[in-house]
Amino acid sequence: MQKNSGNQFRAVVIGASTGGVSALKILLGELPADFPVPVLVATHISPDSDDGLAVLLDTLCAIRVKEADEQESMVPGTVYLAPANYHLLVERGGNLALTIDPPVNFARPSVDVLFESAAEAYGPELIGIILTGAGSDGSKGLLKIKDRGGMAIVQTPADAEMDSMPRSALQLLKADHVVPLKEIPPLLRQLLAS
Repeated sequence: MQKNSGNQFRAVVIGASTGGVSALKILLGELPADFPVPVLVATHISPDSDDGLAVLLDTLCAIRVKEADEQESMVPGTVYLAPANYHLLVERGGNLALTIDPPVNFARPSVDVLFESAAEAYGPELIGIILTGAGSDGSKGLLKIKDRGGMAIVQTPADAEMDSMPRSALQLLKADHVVPLKEIPPLLRQLLAS
């Protein structure tokens, strides 16, 4: 398979649970407004939450942050959060889809659902990131990203507020990068530099 010159990635997906809001403030807060690809986030939030997390992150970050809408076309320089009580999926054409299918790993939105659909849509052009969280959601999805040729980044478990999700991912697969949270934004900028 011939490698593209310059930036080979077309999207970034991020999964988080317990401690995720603090982690997202740090990670997304370091991304520039002209970040070259769309970012999709599934984080475990209360089913009756409103769009408060997206609004908060949007005010704190240079990059635009919003809740994902059904059949929305993604654009670079934007973070799309899975709304409360919906799974967020990427369709093969690159549009977003929202479903109220049953919870996966006791969660809706589920990190695995987002990661697996994004892996199908983007294959080797995808970066998957597992952050702090309880449980194992995201591990199988990150493995699928790796299996499809994408890149896997896992927050160093000792650096995470809750280390279960990072540990679970690392038990299932060999990540390309295992780094503390503060090192993820510069790593992304390096990986996405064309």
